[in-house]
Amino acid sequence: MNVLNKKTIEDIDVAGKRVLVRCDFNVPLKNGVITSDERIVATLPTIEYLIGKGAKIILCAHFGRPAGTGYEEAFSLAPVAKYLAGLLNKGVKMATDIVGESAKKLASELKDGDVMLLENVRFDKRETKNDPEFSKQLASLAEIYVDDAFGSAHRAHSSTAGVADFLPAVCGYLIQKEIKYIGGALENPKRPFVAILGGAKVSDKIGVINNLIDKVDTLIIGGGMAYTFFAAKGYGTGTSLCETDKITLAKEMMAKAEAKGVALLLPIDNKVGKEYAADTEVKIVNSDEIPADWMGLDIGPKSQALFADAIKGSGTVIWNGPMGVSEWDNFASGTIAVAKAVADSGAVSIIGGGDSVAAVQKLGFADKMSHISTGGGASLEFMEGIELPGIAALNDK
Repeated sequence: MNVLNKKTIEDIDVAGKRVLVRCDFNVPLKNGVITSDERIVATLPTIEYLIGKGAKIILCAHFGRPAGTGYEEAFSLAPVAKYLAGLLNKGVKMATDIVGESAKKLASELKDGDVMLLENVRFDKRETKNDPEFSKQLASLAEIYVDDAFGSAHRAHSSTAGVADFLPAVCGYLIQKEIKYIGGALENPKRPFVAILGGAKVSDKIGVINNLIDKVDTLIIGGGMAYTFFAAKGYGTGTSLCETDKITLAKEMMAKAEAKGVALLLPIDNKVGKEYAADTEVKIVNSDEIPADWMGLDIGPKSQALFADAIKGSGTVIWNGPMGVSEWDNFASGTIAVAKAVADSGAVSIIGGGDSVAAVQKLGFADKMSHISTGGGASLEFMEGIELPGIAALNDK
């Protein structure tokens, strides 16, 4: 599948047409108040383009994990409709159902440039089962389908994939950007291509490491997963996080990197703590000298310099996962050093999902990155080379 060859909203005539748009509105909500609007803001370019072209816009999304047996107030998308109306500076009509009388009536009454939002698609249990009948009912509301929910593109559900069987299907600007950056990096990167993988476990990133070893010039491994590689090298890891059942795999991956001429960089020193606590006693030790009753919680200064040097001359950088327990200030310096190196590199820089995104935003480096992925699980699977159902379902150019 050539992901770079998918049709976008600019490849189809939307004027006067009813357009069903799958958005990612799974936002954090506290006491009915949206506490982060990033995902809503990310869909604005697509929605505003469609308004400008005179489309009749039907938005749909999931929110949380309702039981799937009908309406639940705690999981209603009504607060999103209200919030979005404020951002767009125009009314957003809210359906009280998904494919029922309310949705059908509102959809049939839409005028050019109007916007409506269906209720949480997961109120119907058929959504997550990718039920063809439910997909068909969703599709019957519209004439064109636009997928702009990258964070859900790795799930084959009715509103992310099934509906594309019944309508012309294209991607919005958000998915287009994800495909351009992540897909472009994997298929035709500007070299040298450096991948930085952190986070707790090797098991979470096996597929990603395997896929990237075939594509990158340098692979940097930090975070908790580095200790499994230390064990594979015969180092003691103290009380650090170490997946003993993955040591053989780590050995295989180091051998594969060597055979392919890929520089696989591991930390050469570490900031270790007496216990897993933010205010624990700390010291810096070399990677092959971790004391038996201490645990590695961050990369050390020599490792920071080594990694920064590898990042410095790169053409493309993909980064997924922190270098240590970055939510604790005492063990954030490794992640900060890597973030700064990526920001200063001038490379095409792609930050993939979760903790590394949070770190980059917290440190104020977000505007220096080429692309910050909106999908944690989706971006990891994309980097693994797994076909994402929500993207595979879209029409080719």
